Amino acid sequence: MNLNIKFLTVLLLVNFAAFAQTKGDEWNLTANSRENYFGVAMANGKIGIVTDDTPLKTKEIILNGVYEPNPKNGISKVVRGIEFLNLHLSIDNQMVDGTNIDHWNQQVSMKEGTSTTSFQFKDLAQIKYTILANRVLPYSAMAVVEIVPMRDIEISASNYMNVPEEMKTVKSEFRVMKKKNYGIPLFRTVAQTNTGKWTVSASTTFLFDGNAEVVSQKGSEAGFLKKIQKGKKYRFVIAGGICNSKDILDPVNEAERQAIYAFSEGIDNLLDKHKKAWADLWETGDIQIEGDLDAQQRVRFALYNLYSFIREGSRQSISPMGLSSQGYNGHIFWDTELWMYPSLLALQPELAKSCLDYRSDRLQKAKLKAFIYGYKGAMYPWESDDTGEEATPTSASMGIFEQHITADVSIAFWNYYALTQDKKWLREEWNVIKETADFWVSRVVKNTDDSYSILNVVGADEYALNVDDNAFTNGAAIESLKNTIKAAEILNEPISPKWIEISNKLKIHNENGITQNYKGYKGQATKQADVNLLAYPLHVVNDEKQIKADLDYYAAKVDLKDGPAMTFGVFSVLYSRLGDRKKAYEYFVKSYLPNSRPPFGVFSESANSNNPYFATGAGAMLQAVIYGFGGVEQTDNGLKFNKGLLPEKWKSLKIIGIGTENKTIIIK
Repeated sequence: MNLNIKFLTVLLLVNFAAFAQTKGDEWNLTANSRENYFGVAMANGKIGIVTDDTPLKTKEIILNGVYEPNPKNGISKVVRGIEFLNLHLSIDNQMVDGTNIDHWNQQVSMKEGTSTTSFQFKDLAQIKYTILANRVLPYSAMAVVEIVPMRDIEISASNYMNVPEEMKTVKSEFRVMKKKNYGIPLFRTVAQTNTGKWTVSASTTFLFDGNAEVVSQKGSEAGFLKKIQKGKKYRFVIAGGICNSKDILDPVNEAERQAIYAFSEGIDNLLDKHKKAWADLWETGDIQIEGDLDAQQRVRFALYNLYSFIREGSRQSISPMGLSSQGYNGHIFWDTELWMYPSLLALQPELAKSCLDYRSDRLQKAKLKAFIYGYKGAMYPWESDDTGEEATPTSASMGIFEQHITADVSIAFWNYYALTQDKKWLREEWNVIKETADFWVSRVVKNTDDSYSILNVVGADEYALNVDDNAFTNGAAIESLKNTIKAAEILNEPISPKWIEISNKLKIHNENGITQNYKGYKGQATKQADVNLLAYPLHVVNDEKQIKADLDYYAAKVDLKDGPAMTFGVFSVLYSRLGDRKKAYEYFVKSYLPNSRPPFGVFSESANSNNPYFATGAGAMLQAVIYGFGGVEQTDNGLKFNKGLLPEKWKSLKIIGIGTENKTIIIK
């Protein structure tokens, strides 16, 4: 334990030093170093455009909900899209690149959902390049370029598109669509995913202030020439869209329509609508911390990323890495329901509802999985893709046994009803809750003492493989069954006696005053919180003495080096509720600082990994603020607002837009 503490202390200092280069204010993160750079996803719930430190270039684009099987093993992987906002820029016949610029600076505006890179090119010009994924138009994005000449110059600007290596059959085309008094330049690239399953098409146009420039094809690019006078700011935009044949039957023409629409709307209309959409999100769901700028930036950045990775009405969910990378193949795990969803539910219920829609749409596949493994009801897969079938690689055999996800899904559904008290919705989604309960009835075994057990599972603690009576699995099953009984009473549906019996008699082992991780547990190290989840977010362990004993015991068992970030968010919530201000704040800091990567503090999964952005960890950190310091509590009758607990360093905490009534709470 002492070695772990020393390791964490060193790690905190290292990461804090790396992150110290980031400046800015409560809405803006600013970096002036390209060293050890980890980008940020500019996303709108459908597409995620990852920033790069190279001027006028993006790193990659992720297409939400679009998957293709890996030719080697057949396991699905989220698809990378065509990078369609990239720009080659020459000034006085000198190409701008990452080696010949000065005064590089990049700013992420969380308020407006933009990333702006600025730099100086020799003694010729100062340049700004702003990218965004349009919050109003789910398949659209734009790059805004501003050039201020330091003397009279001539620029050559051309749009080029990078096609990921995993795509094939690439075709590019440029044309000018003639209108009565003008022409619309259209540049497009079409490709197929590696197996030919999907077609992806990106199309762009140029937008100008005032008179349009003459855009023409330049080899595999499309661009224009322009002479600019010293000191006169010049602005132009690359705008367009990226569409795919999974979502849209004719992605080629629809992508082109996105470019045509952008041309007709104009620069400022597009920008204003995008900014207003972000303003609406912040107005109805924000967290304001007074007295601690670092915490304010990190909390708001976590919110920004969660909001970016989902959109209302999309019927899609969020993978652990959101739209920042292909990490974990872009699959959907329990990360959504247990870690990201609770914060979304409190601040943006309609965004949270999309995650439930995703599960509801795949209920039949969950029932098929239960059938495949000899059970009743619905058994949700550990890793899910667009099909809703099990998508866990067979090399990760534990995925077959992480069956607590079925209870996690059910609990998320109940919590949405508890928040909204929407009986009509509960009626519509009753089958999800009922079928998951029926799964547990078929999954448990009866012991000789009339108690019940769940055998051969992997719980939240993935270091404990194929154990019996895992605490979190059993606790989640108990809560799921009890919620099902309550839902049946509300809807006047038949209540199975088995739901009652099993929920009352399912084993949770306790020895020497400590809730046991699983039957036969002997104090082994744990990957992450497991037992402690029974107190929060579950309601299975309610005695404060027991909660504290379990906290103190398992805090010494958690893997500080390779364990994921979420554990410390839970610890922070629980210590807040126990009134321990010091430990609550310490664990809040541990929930993000060792996992932050430069220059913007993007989350990595563990202290020892570099795989940002880890939206799961962001969700846990936000829960520490909302459900810990903020005093918010989920109950069957909606949110309860307790006193809360303010860290000593903070002057106040304001949470705006809580629940369906958009309540504001202030902790001082």
